[in-house]
Amino acid sequence: MGHVVGAWLTGGQVTQVVLHPLTISRTDVGPNPSPGWVVWAGPCFGCLAPVLLYAVARLIRLPGHYVLRFFAGFCLLANGLYIAGGSFEGIGDCGVMLKHGSQPWQLWLFGAVTAPLGLWLWHNQGVNFGLGKAEGKVDLRVTVAMCCVSLLLLLNAFIVDGA
Repeated sequence: MGHVVGAWLTGGQVTQVVLHPLTISRTDVGPNPSPGWVVWAGPCFGCLAPVLLYAVARLIRLPGHYVLRFFAGFCLLANGLYIAGGSFEGIGDCGVMLKHGSQPWQLWLFGAVTAPLGLWLWHNQGVNFGLGKAEGKVDLRVTVAMCCVSLLLLLNAFIVDGA
């Protein structure tokens, strides 16, 4: 979603979004007047949107908001490690970032900020998932709701299949 928003904001035209569970996702943009901005919009949006979603859920005391905390932590960790680690071989988005003027240290800094924040969000969350003092007990309503959401997202990915 971040690459799509980045393309729209910079005057690019999204020609295709591939989001299928059995392939690597990608966003094709052409023409793309600002590839550097578009590529950075992906991980930035991919970190900020889940954190904001979690913050709102916690603010309104949504039952099971801890699932969104876990998801936000995962997104921060995954994006941070992908961008920092990918800088060494120019993997995926990192190759585009480096090709269009980003310096390796900028990718490392992104990872150095986001990955630890993701781990921090995960800290002490085990009890919500039945670990430790919870002794295997989890909120059944939240579990059922998350299973339904997961199945709907998977079904949507197969139906919308841009591959």
